[in-house]
Amino acid sequence: MIYQVRHLTEIRYAAIVRLARFNVRLLPAAWPGQRLIESALDVSPAPAAMETRKGPHIVNISRMVLTEPLSSLKIESRFTIEVAPRTLPLAGLCPTLIQARNAVRASRDLSALGPSRYLYPSQIVPVNREIGEWAAPFLMQGTSLIDSATALMRAIHSEFTYDAKATKADTPTLEAFHNRHGVCQDFAHVMIAALRAHGLPAAYVSGYLRTNPPPGKVRLIGADAMHAWVNLWCGDDLGWVGFDPTNKMLAGSDHIFVAMGRDYADVAPVDGVFVGGEGQQMRVAVDVMPLEGPLLASA
Repeated sequence: MIYQVRHLTEIRYAAIVRLARFNVRLLPAAWPGQRLIESALDVSPAPAAMETRKGPHIVNISRMVLTEPLSSLKIESRFTIEVAPRTLPLAGLCPTLIQARNAVRASRDLSALGPSRYLYPSQIVPVNREIGEWAAPFLMQGTSLIDSATALMRAIHSEFTYDAKATKADTPTLEAFHNRHGVCQDFAHVMIAALRAHGLPAAYVSGYLRTNPPPGKVRLIGADAMHAWVNLWCGDDLGWVGFDPTNKMLAGSDHIFVAMGRDYADVAPVDGVFVGGEGQQMRVAVDVMPLEGPLLASA
């Protein structure tokens, strides 16, 4: 499937801003099963300097500096991308939980795709004993890792309520866990905390969902906004497998990968600093339009 994605961010400042520096992470990073056809990033007013490069994880970062006084800022990302469904026989290749732990210890891959950097506590997701104990009944050592992670994903979907007003971007993971309310970011962080507490490498993925579902399919939660899900490292043969606890499904051709990091802080779509005061207001609009087209070759 080929998609056209448009992501518009508008920021209005309560007072004139004299200097601003931003990091924008909206250009999709390279990922198996995806092919970026074209992309554009427009900023108004135009920055004095802008550079796009690879970040420390699986992420592209556009760094920009604005030196002219401004009262508002518009950042528009547009891209066309082809996404193919994964066709690997998951059941036949998947290790058990204990086999996956042993594979992590044996791995010497220290790259951004390696499991090691996604095994330890991160800025937003500390390893928490309470979350680990809650998840223990779903993560059985002798069971297929895919089956165990699926059971955990379904538990989060069942026990947690999607509520866009319940949390903010900086809500601690444990608070969202206790309240059992939140958005896709919170559900992903809880699942990551649970998996890491059991010695399993888990990563935070930011991306998009198909806006218009195929005939007969329900509309997915998180469409028309940036979405988040979890990548779990399932050994050398399978690599990273995506789990979407918000929608109780494996990540597939409805999911458009943009970036992967240890948690939201590594892949936040926009962050930065500015010289000024009185606060700001931000508005985000996302359109994901599926187009007809050939699929990529099977992964």
